[in-house]
Amino acid sequence: MLAFVSASARQGGPHDGQGSNGYVGSESCSSCHNDIYRHYMQSGMGRSMLHITPSVATPAFLRSLSIPSHSFDERKDRHFDTFMRDGKLFQSESQTAADGTDIFRDTHEIEWMIGAGINGFGAIVRRDDYLFQAPQSFYSKPRIWGPSPGYEQIDLGFNRPIQAGCIFCHSGRPNPIADTNGQFASSPFSEIAIGCENCHGPGAEHIATMKSAGAANITSLHIVNPARLSPYLSDNICMACHQTGDVRVLKPGKTYQDFRPGEALDNTLSILMVPPTRSAPPDADHVEHYYSMTLSKCYRESRGRLSCITCHDPHVEPAHEEAPAYFNGKCLSCHTERSCRLPLNARQQTRPADNCIGCHMPKRDIGVISHSSATNHRIVARSDEPFPEITFQQTLPSLPDLLHLNPTPGQENALPPLLTLLEAYGELAANRSEYVAPYLKVLGQLEQSQPENALVQAALGRRELKKGNLQAAVDHLRHALQLEPQATTFADLSEALSKLNQIEESLPPLERASQMDPFDPVIQKTLVVRLIQLKQYARAQTALEHYLQVFPQDSFMREMLARAKGASTR
Repeated sequence: MLAFVSASARQGGPHDGQGSNGYVGSESCSSCHNDIYRHYMQSGMGRSMLHITPSVATPAFLRSLSIPSHSFDERKDRHFDTFMRDGKLFQSESQTAADGTDIFRDTHEIEWMIGAGINGFGAIVRRDDYLFQAPQSFYSKPRIWGPSPGYEQIDLGFNRPIQAGCIFCHSGRPNPIADTNGQFASSPFSEIAIGCENCHGPGAEHIATMKSAGAANITSLHIVNPARLSPYLSDNICMACHQTGDVRVLKPGKTYQDFRPGEALDNTLSILMVPPTRSAPPDADHVEHYYSMTLSKCYRESRGRLSCITCHDPHVEPAHEEAPAYFNGKCLSCHTERSCRLPLNARQQTRPADNCIGCHMPKRDIGVISHSSATNHRIVARSDEPFPEITFQQTLPSLPDLLHLNPTPGQENALPPLLTLLEAYGELAANRSEYVAPYLKVLGQLEQSQPENALVQAALGRRELKKGNLQAAVDHLRHALQLEPQATTFADLSEALSKLNQIEESLPPLERASQMDPFDPVIQKTLVVRLIQLKQYARAQTALEHYLQVFPQDSFMREMLARAKGASTR
């Protein structure tokens, strides 16, 4: 839950998860583009996700994952097992008592694996219509199962929701339910792995055009060829997944599925970044590929003509041993052998030999993902090359505290919509106190200009709740719920009513929040506490038992249930 924005940073997705919108799937492309299709499906993007089924191919894949696997986390006192049973893949988390019996054991089927194996694979489980990350992932370099990214420090079990903004980049055509916390349609994916249409746009009209009687005389193929776009619009396709910034915010009324190749990405979502400083330079490599490239001398001297596809052909992914020569060829399309000042005999000593990208785009460890590395796209002449001066001079007078990384061409100086800034500042303010003031300033402007917006009213309610103006908070939150029901807004309303000592009145909105977001541990735990406050002990015990079915790793709540059961037998 954001510290300031109550109505949630919208997760985005079809409201019912259905409707093709002209998408036909990559296999429909293969009949005419078979060679391209075959090569692409062997690439990292073409293998970005796999549905675990008892098919012919899947068992061979699973054998490569060191299954069965067992590990023990001493700090958490947890055992983790990944294993096969009846042709299906499972993972369990458990805690063992001194006598060897299970204190708890939580086991779930893994239905999908994320990743192409370059750094590793993540696992996804389904609970009802919700998708979650599994606590253990497979890491390719050490060939071990270990804590999934983010799990090293926090105890999430099988309860980390798969958000629409994340799965949008790891799969071909996901079907998240809009404004939910990890809920998906009954068929969660229309296409599993990243496919042709992710870069070329929906294919139905193209296929119909090419099948038409007058196809020989057509003037438009009704399909997007990124090579024929401007470099910036071509890069926008890549930026949709290869550039995170510090916060990504959907434009009002948009979902991730609204982005179409060939259009400005900023029409759908804005990518914003905390301005770098000399004491905090932009030295992260993980999913910051576009911005890093723009800081390179190659990009700056090309005046933006250098683009992602100058060096990368998504249809062709050279093998590890082929990559140096392949990318050397890309470098030599602009440079010459004499451009390199390192003597030839010294270049021959590198492993692999004479490797441009090995020196100028080295791989570096990813701090947020164990056992993983990413390529530095800043294309440095030497490893200690300082950042160009422009790095620290990129803010605009209209937006002095954020960098807008993907402005629509021709609108570089335009301020993003206030609703976009509200969500951006709200998310940043949760961990950066310097963004509280701009957040409150924008909220004050929106209070005057867009008072009938549900996000604005929910944020006003959160503001008054934090200030202790409880009745004003209740009024704003009820107004927000009339405009658009949201689980977090119901939870805030319940908190405000509780602080007004209207404990009984606080229960219905909390129950509604619990129904809307059944896997939020804070909401579910608060419901237990609220029922105890109301002395509805039987209902509290039922809610507590349900809570522990969902969150069995919560030792505090487990002890609370044991005490409750002990008291009921006296």
